[in-house]
Amino acid sequence: MNQFLLQTCWWIPVYGLVGAVLTLPWSTGSIRKTGPRPAAYFNLLMTVLAFVHGTFLFRATWGQDPQQLLIHWLQAGDLDLSFALEVSSLSVGAMELVTGLSLVAQVYALGYMEKDWAMARFFGLLGFFEGAISGIALSDSLFLSYALLEMLTLSTYLLVGFWYAQPLVVTAARDAFLTKRVGDVLLLMGVVTLSTLAGSLNFGDLELWAETATLPPLTATLLGLALIAGPIGKCAQFPLHLWLDEAMEGPNPASILRNTVVVGTGAYLLIKLQPVLALSPVTSLTLEIIGMVTAIGASLVAIAQIDLKRAFSHSTSAYLGLVFIAVGEGHVDIALLLLFTHAIAKALLFMSIGSIISTTSTQDLTELGGLWSRMPATTISYLMGAASMVGILPLGCFWAMRRWINGFWTVPLWLIGVLLLVNFLTALNLTRVFGLVFTGKPQPKTRRAPEVAWPMALPMVSMIVVALLMPLMLQNWQLLITWSGPWVYSSDTFSLAQLLKQLDVPLLLISGLLGVAIGGGIYIYDFWPKPVRLPWKFVQDLLAYDFYIDRVYRLTVVLAVEVISKASAWLDRYVIDGVVNLFGLATIFGGEGLKYGVTGQSQFYVLTIVVGVAVLLLVMIGIF
Repeated sequence: MNQFLLQTCWWIPVYGLVGAVLTLPWSTGSIRKTGPRPAAYFNLLMTVLAFVHGTFLFRATWGQDPQQLLIHWLQAGDLDLSFALEVSSLSVGAMELVTGLSLVAQVYALGYMEKDWAMARFFGLLGFFEGAISGIALSDSLFLSYALLEMLTLSTYLLVGFWYAQPLVVTAARDAFLTKRVGDVLLLMGVVTLSTLAGSLNFGDLELWAETATLPPLTATLLGLALIAGPIGKCAQFPLHLWLDEAMEGPNPASILRNTVVVGTGAYLLIKLQPVLALSPVTSLTLEIIGMVTAIGASLVAIAQIDLKRAFSHSTSAYLGLVFIAVGEGHVDIALLLLFTHAIAKALLFMSIGSIISTTSTQDLTELGGLWSRMPATTISYLMGAASMVGILPLGCFWAMRRWINGFWTVPLWLIGVLLLVNFLTALNLTRVFGLVFTGKPQPKTRRAPEVAWPMALPMVSMIVVALLMPLMLQNWQLLITWSGPWVYSSDTFSLAQLLKQLDVPLLLISGLLGVAIGGGIYIYDFWPKPVRLPWKFVQDLLAYDFYIDRVYRLTVVLAVEVISKASAWLDRYVIDGVVNLFGLATIFGGEGLKYGVTGQSQFYVLTIVVGVAVLLLVMIGIF
């Protein structure tokens, strides 16, 4: 049985693709009488099969050594194109997380997209989405992972632009696609270079090669920077982070997957490539700088947003920034733990805000309020997701952050500061949104807001149970650390860093509770008049407009591309086309002029040839 599960592990990503294909008769309009719901049910059935298959495979691989499965796609002579898959508890667990969240999102979409005429097309795209992400989780080849990332980029473009009749949606889909393409082109350069240097693109072979590789510093640095360029775009990290904010124009069920597992695919690729990236200290430092800038900057920007979905999309970038820091520091287990805990928490948050948007038809925070008594299931879902996001006992990201601080005695002091600051700002943002949405006086759009129907409520309740059971799961997987530690230091070894590392639990709790207290005092108990205005308006505008990054792009990259395009168009029209047209005109006039000197007598042609050859011989004799 175990061998059968191992040999059929590649079926799990295929289930999603099959589900996408089964929706085609309804997506294309070939079948209209039944409505689009049968397509949704077919895709949902395929996801259930993938989840059940993955569950049995996870139980079979738990505690076992990783195994590699080669699927030969094309063999001809010396050419052998094969796909390498890694079957381990880690890869199968990641794949199970993808299929589980996809199942939750699809059930949720049954209610959210109930009245949408293009429901079949939406579920088909979700199946395509799921298949690509599941394949990345199982892939043991950089080449296969890159191909699947391209599939993911395409499906992101199609899902963001799902409501293509709206101009803003079309712009958002285009920007998301082009932003990712910048990183993907550089990643492709790194893939080609790495295949030349290492001779293989399988992650296991790359790890062995990296142990003995001796690359020149410049080569190692350029290779590392090229390899991290793709994940920077996929994980919405500075400076390729604006696409995730604009991608919130798409349907919310797709945003659930986008903010949980889609952004995690780039980080998962980084984790796989960490031995290669470690060859260059500059690359590791770049990861840490990008992660720190994104984590702090995105957390600050999030608290200045009045759009409900955008307030959490920036939070996603911030937590992925922490993952980048973990990879740069070489703490890949912390990176994986952060990805897992963040995915569960953010799924709850996006389901709760999706319910609010579906009921009130608005995502403007200034138009919401007083929903806690009208939408109790949504309120509990939001509170559980918020508690899982911040370092407050006993849920979610608290365990990842505490293990990061306490698990490594060489953690730099600046990292502790970044973790505490991000935790504080995240708690402040979550409390701010809770105060504006669920407390206060009901607004015109929230006075008669009912609780959502069971297709949307059931996934939320299920994820609440998962969030509550997360500490038990982490303990069962032996991912929790003990509470013991060297609390007493001699005067010779005492330092501030050691003290902070021993106060990890109080510091995490204080940073989280401080954010809750300040946010609650301002947005729940009205200790500060609303709308909140900072004394320095330029600072508030700076955060509200994401540090004006889009304007910086217009004045630098966009302007440079525009100038180069205009110069290229002018050169093509007036120089290249001018030269070609000149030769064309010369040929026409030459032909027209020569036709009058044609006699039609053969002896004249022979004389012309003889004279020409004689002149040519005289020229050659004169030269030599």
